[in-house]
Amino acid sequence: MSSPVKKNSHTIDSDTRSHISSRYKRITKAINQTFWDSSSETLHSFYVGSYGRGTAINTSDLDVLIELPDDEFSHFSSLYGNGQSRLLQSVKNALLQTYPNTNIKGDGQVVVIKFSDGMKFEILPAFRNNTIWGWDGTYKYPDTHMGGNWMTTNPKAEQEAMKEKNSSSNGLLFDACKHIRYVRDNNFSSYHLSGILIDTFLYDAIGGWHFLREGEKHSGGTTTFEEALLKYYNDISLYGCFTPDLKAPGSNMNVDASKGWEVLGKVLKFMI
Repeated sequence: MSSPVKKNSHTIDSDTRSHISSRYKRITKAINQTFWDSSSETLHSFYVGSYGRGTAINTSDLDVLIELPDDEFSHFSSLYGNGQSRLLQSVKNALLQTYPNTNIKGDGQVVVIKFSDGMKFEILPAFRNNTIWGWDGTYKYPDTHMGGNWMTTNPKAEQEAMKEKNSSSNGLLFDACKHIRYVRDNNFSSYHLSGILIDTFLYDAIGGWHFLREGEKHSGGTTTFEEALLKYYNDISLYGCFTPDLKAPGSNMNVDASKGWEVLGKVLKFMI
């Protein structure tokens, strides 16, 4: 049984998107009220993760980065005994003011909000990385593991790189990323395969493949796109024998493929 990529598949319907937007605004407002003394529903926050990169499907979690004031970083980084964990607790308490009966908890680097209808938001509190030349476009965010530390991310760079390659592939990149998520969720749901691993692999593997544009004819080659993806996977990892080093699109940050590389191979084989 094959499962090829199709154009405009696995889109999130408008009602669901509207529901996501409504909750996003309430979440943003709740945190802005606590940390910025503002009632804005949009300032200091934006979608990240699969939804922000344009590769989410209707089962994807909703990831939101919310920027906090610099003085909050100074406060929590100076606390003795895992200030990162205390930061997540503070963000959780801010959200409980709006959602007192909702399942909200800190989890590693994010605050997770699980709604009763199954929708899940993961809130990443973050601070701008300011240098002597100004803001460099990256954010630092808390990691509560191993006693607490600060990590760095550059989601805007990733989003721009994905958007540009999706345009050059005439929409193939986003649709392929969504399709792999769909196959994963429906056939390999007991395995872990992260969205950033899917997106990074396809960004590298897609090469010159693209959906045909208006008036364009098929090149006549016999290899399918799905076969080309599996070949690329096998070539860079000796048929899955080792995990390659991967860098996220745009940001060039390390992507941990150790937990998902094997299942990615299973998904690619399933597709052809």
